Amino acid sequence: MTNPQRALSGTILLPVFVPAVLITLMLILGTLSNPELAGEVFKNALAWVTATFGWFYMLATAIFLIFIVYVGFSRWGNIRLGSDHGEPQYSFPVWFAMLFSAGYGIALLFFGVSEPVLHFSQPPNATAETVNAAREAMQIAYFHWGLHIWGIYGLMGLVLAYFAFRHGLPLSVRSALYPLIGDRIYGPVGHVIDVFAILGTLFGLATTLGLSVTQINAGLHYLWEDIPINTTVQVSAIGLITLAAIASVVAGMDKGIKNLSILNMVLAIFLMAVVFVVGPSIHILDAFVQNTGAYLGSIVERTFNLQAYTQSDWIGNWTLFIFAWTISWSPFVGLFIAKISRGRTIRQFVFGVLAVPTLFTFLWFAIFGDTALHLIMDEGKQVLISEVQANHAVALFEFYDLLPGSVFLSVITVFLIITFFVTSSDSGSLVVDSIASGGAHETPIWQRVFWASLEGVIAATLLLAGGLSALQTMSILAALPFAIIMLLAVLGLWRALVIEGHRGATLDVVVANSARGFNNQGSWRKRLDNLFKFPEQPKVKHFIEEVVIPSMNDVQKELAVHGWKAEITTEENGVTFQLERNDVVDFYYQVLATEHVVPDAHTGDSKETSHWQADVYTRSGSLGYDLYGCSREEVIRDLIDQLEQYFNFMDLAPGQLPWNTV
Repeated sequence: MTNPQRALSGTILLPVFVPAVLITLMLILGTLSNPELAGEVFKNALAWVTATFGWFYMLATAIFLIFIVYVGFSRWGNIRLGSDHGEPQYSFPVWFAMLFSAGYGIALLFFGVSEPVLHFSQPPNATAETVNAAREAMQIAYFHWGLHIWGIYGLMGLVLAYFAFRHGLPLSVRSALYPLIGDRIYGPVGHVIDVFAILGTLFGLATTLGLSVTQINAGLHYLWEDIPINTTVQVSAIGLITLAAIASVVAGMDKGIKNLSILNMVLAIFLMAVVFVVGPSIHILDAFVQNTGAYLGSIVERTFNLQAYTQSDWIGNWTLFIFAWTISWSPFVGLFIAKISRGRTIRQFVFGVLAVPTLFTFLWFAIFGDTALHLIMDEGKQVLISEVQANHAVALFEFYDLLPGSVFLSVITVFLIITFFVTSSDSGSLVVDSIASGGAHETPIWQRVFWASLEGVIAATLLLAGGLSALQTMSILAALPFAIIMLLAVLGLWRALVIEGHRGATLDVVVANSARGFNNQGSWRKRLDNLFKFPEQPKVKHFIEEVVIPSMNDVQKELAVHGWKAEITTEENGVTFQLERNDVVDFYYQVLATEHVVPDAHTGDSKETSHWQADVYTRSGSLGYDLYGCSREEVIRDLIDQLEQYFNFMDLAPGQLPWNTV
């Protein structure tokens, strides 16, 4: 779709790029000028937002999850993210590896041991270091990293993939609001939305990168005690790994992110397998089943629990932080998931994004978290509690120290954290660059290098300003405006799906009565005769040239009388009829010569195994019928039937369309 208000320098969308960079640089310079004051400001801001808007974060997260589950199981679940005849770009294992690596592989490595141990030692409700505390610790970990997290990511990914691949809108957050504000998404409102998306992504990534380097530092100190745990080492690690991320950015999506994601998945599964074998295997399986059941049994209560009657800091330090961090990061993860999900149905997408990662996460926490609790409760390894409380980042390495082959596992883990870091920074740079370029799919390398570098600078700056607490604060603050945008996106997607439902109903009627003389009582013999004809490619191409194109020319001339501009484009195997108004492609009708296998029931005595058809396509893919053998009058009737259906569809959303829905 043509952007009527696009102001570009190269591929940069200046009204988005400039404000996002200026705000980020102002924050960096302000923080570096007085880190102590910045840390105090961050602390006060965190307390205010948590106390004032905690209910909003929890309610919004619940809405996101409920909505995406409903859409996935509704009749809309069969809608494909792209044309109706499209196929997924990546196989399911590769697709899952990429979304998992970009999603929160780092978070599982950081919290897989530390969170269960911390909740066990300081539970919000149960008595500390008891069996009840262990149960509650695992239920909380499952709740924090289960369906709600992937509901947020999945919603953003679904919205972006639907509007970009189904309707040809820019692959940018602003497109989600098209059903609500129309072409104003290309103006100031759209620019503001994308600026917030960039800022949220940058600070969400900074939090993730900050967690990574603190854990890398802890791992290096564990392996080589001469390496201290301090900010200098962590900032140096950010610099070195950012260089690796830049190299991956330059390599591109398939060579860089795809290969690294597969490597990440293999290493993560390897670590899980080793810990499962050397750990209490049967206990892990028992705990996995029991914890999953407890999670499902308490999901509603925990979703709406804000500890209103206890007023502790726990909810802000844990649940609100994790959910807000996810919301702030959702533009990045959502857009990245969207980029790799073209061709899947909505139901496939929802199942893949919700069920599979959630079950994998539950298994991860059962293997690492329950093994850690087993070591503490059954083998008396109380030292693990004090070590984790002293430094969350060291939890996984202290856990390995209690298992056979600890050094080997630690080396693999440090390497895995680095590759996760690189993958997140790489894919984050691609996403931010796409948003800052107005949804452009291809951008110059220097732009991606710029964003990868800026992410590293932000992470280093926030670490200097106050470590993980500053990173945590910026995630929660960045999530507040974007949560509002996501709620509007829910309304936009719902409205678009309702309109598409009307489109599907009217399309069935059009197809049933279209073309081939279906309304002409004298054409039945011709229709029956065509069932036993198997034309070759030259005949079908000749039909398109001699019948279809002249028919389109007649309609084109008549539409010009009514002020509509129609463009006819011929190609090797067909012709396309596009209707434009105000430089926007509104209507798309295509006839292509395509090869088909002859059905066994139609062959009779014929030895033909394949034949060619003049198939009709619209934006949503093939309509499933053949025009070959029709007269010019019948082709015109079919084209006008589709056009009439299009105008009826537009009437369902006055003022919001045109967009590429037909």
